[in-house]
Amino acid sequence: MLFNTLFLMGPPAQGEAAANPLVALLPWVLIFVVIYFFMIRPQNKKAKEQKAFRESIGKGDRIVTIGGVHGKIVETEETTVIIEVEGQNRLKIERSAISAENTAVAYPAAKK
Repeated sequence: MLFNTLFLMGPPAQGEAAANPLVALLPWVLIFVVIYFFMIRPQNKKAKEQKAFRESIGKGDRIVTIGGVHGKIVETEETTVIIEVEGQNRLKIERSAISAENTAVAYPAAKK
């Protein structure tokens, strides 16, 4: 569209003002700015917060996995954690599978 505007329309007639091609781009720039501030930026911010949370969890924290499994962290490794679930069973899961911390919500006395 910009190509057509700039090259195929030809020069303006004498006495006719030339239209600025940047005016045609203004709506697209505004759309991108709105999408950035309402969609991309909040998503990046949330991803950074989630990454910081996953790195900060430690032994004794109660967590909920993405699949809905509730457990208590028994051991931590670089990319995995071992959680203890009901019945003293242990599961080894990836840190990226941890959704939320459940310590402060369900167990207020255990809050750090």
